[in-house]
Amino acid sequence: MDYNVLLYYKYIPVADPDSVRDWQEALCASLNLFGRIIVAPEGINGTVSGLIADTEAYMKAMQEYPLFKGIEFKIDQYPGHTFNKLNVRVKPEIVHFGLGNLGINSDKTANYVEPEEWRQMMKEQPEDVVIFDARSSYETNVGRFKGAIDLNLDNFRDLPEKAAELEQYKGKKIYTYCTGGIKCEKVSVFLEKLGFEEVRQLHGGIIRYANEVGGEDFEGSCYVFDHRVVVPVNKVNPTPVGKCEVCQGQTERMINCANPDCNKHFLICDSCAEQLEGTCSEACHANPHRRHWDGKGYYLRGVNSKLYLDNPDPNYVRTNPELAGG
Repeated sequence: MDYNVLLYYKYIPVADPDSVRDWQEALCASLNLFGRIIVAPEGINGTVSGLIADTEAYMKAMQEYPLFKGIEFKIDQYPGHTFNKLNVRVKPEIVHFGLGNLGINSDKTANYVEPEEWRQMMKEQPEDVVIFDARSSYETNVGRFKGAIDLNLDNFRDLPEKAAELEQYKGKKIYTYCTGGIKCEKVSVFLEKLGFEEVRQLHGGIIRYANEVGGEDFEGSCYVFDHRVVVPVNKVNPTPVGKCEVCQGQTERMINCANPDCNKHFLICDSCAEQLEGTCSEACHANPHRRHWDGKGYYLRGVNSKLYLDNPDPNYVRTNPELAGG
């Protein structure tokens, strides 16, 4: 395990996101780090991979940068890079929610529940506590905390549309969680603005919970935004929950549909994946523009249907798998 995978974010006002982006690009390039980083007026959100010594140098540089002093990192080890390139972008938000500036500041606004306290809460299951999963459905389908309410979100930005549905939980203590904390920190502020009086979030999200207390009572695996796609969480009382979308058999394997016109993110067992060559249905399998199936089901962003529509001969794609991002 010579490599670290870092997951981090910080809500902090950034006056000049472009200059922070340029600094991040230069810093990561100098350390041979790959990954995805978003800089916005509301803060920074990133996940990068690299050799242990290089990621340690990166964390030191981040801590020394005045804006990001005190930033927290969730760290996993892996045999190699979990990304194949570096992408640093400036966007309006570090996680898209669509309600503009909510005034979040990670140094001031977060009401954290530490992993051990969360573990005890899960054991006791108090009647006045409601657990919200702040992630999208494709993530909760892979794994979730026992007893958590899944809001059935196609995208995180759909959450504000659930405001009326959430009214029934007013008067309860709301505990929220997500992969690393970034979504539930925004959800917590949103719920408080709706009039919820006690809203708390799992500090560091599922990843920190897994690392510190063994992931107890988290059922299934955790979806992550890199080439690993899903990672194990629970070392105490694991319970698989994922089901193959095709045959409904048990699985925790998630891929993108090999049909670029679909590109659906879905769970599929090994047998069905081989039979359908990485597609989610017979119809997608019949699409002449489907991408080369190499057993991974991971395709480069931005290499989608246009390439195949420009080159409609399916043999062109299947004999040139690098064009499909395989």
